[in-house]
Amino acid sequence: MKGVRFEKLTAAHIPAIMVIERQAHGSPWSERSFQNELDHVFGEFVVATMNGDVVGYAGEWILADEAHVTTVAVHIDCRRQGLGKYLMKELLDRAVDRGAVCSTLEVRSGNEAAIQLYESLGYVRVGTRKNYYPDNKEDAVVMWLYELEPR
Repeated sequence: MKGVRFEKLTAAHIPAIMVIERQAHGSPWSERSFQNELDHVFGEFVVATMNGDVVGYAGEWILADEAHVTTVAVHIDCRRQGLGKYLMKELLDRAVDRGAVCSTLEVRSGNEAAIQLYESLGYVRVGTRKNYYPDNKEDAVVMWLYELEPR
């Protein structure tokens, strides 16, 4: 995407992230959760900006050689333009740089657009976590990308 920059999460990003978080998720993370990511030893958190505005973000934890994607969201005005895929590619490249060889994530079973995005990146569906999401007890689809390579 033209004009998109990636930055490491800072405290200054959190107010804008909270707006997107509430738009994107039925069970939004708290502000404190994002603050915890600022110095999370295993964390990698990417913020996408355009013209100085936060338009998306993605986070992961690198545990041993595995990248566990914890969150991905795009501002409502920027959806369906490829930004989610762009964010994921950046996140996965950073995971490779930190020694990860595979990646996993959970996604709402009803979020077919996100599932298709992850499948386009090579993730496969491997299981279900029943009643995973606290807001509506929706199941989560567990997905894995077994051979993580630079993109």
